[in-house]
Amino acid sequence: MSPTTRRVFQAVLYEAIAIAAVGPALGVLFSEPVGSTVGLAVCMSTVALAWNYVFNGWFEKWEAKQVVRGRSLLRRLAHGAGFEGGLLLMLVPIMAWWLKVTLLTAFVADLGILAFFFVYAVVFTWAFDRIFGLPQSARPAETADV
Repeated sequence: MSPTTRRVFQAVLYEAIAIAAVGPALGVLFSEPVGSTVGLAVCMSTVALAWNYVFNGWFEKWEAKQVVRGRSLLRRLAHGAGFEGGLLLMLVPIMAWWLKVTLLTAFVADLGILAFFFVYAVVFTWAFDRIFGLPQSARPAETADV
């Protein structure tokens, strides 16, 4: 699959599963109607989809320049931390506004979401790579036949 198709498919699948998990959980945690919190989850996922596409593009460009190829646990953890850190900065104000809570309350809530998604991102990416193979940027260099 082409790098663009791979990134789009990966991001859409990731976010569909996330909406199904996060929307109802936010409803329970904030005593809000599930319809409202699923709407928030869709909004958050839309932001995350755009960020996923951009961040993975940047990450794969960086990754392609590395001497050591493949995706070690350390590289996967760095990927997860970079993605989730950027997303945290974007989502806290959205959550605060939507749920009518303070930025601090939204930040604390997002830390809980971040903990879930950090593990989810690493596991999902590992499983996706196992099912669909590594992207070209992470594949070991092929030796030329002479």
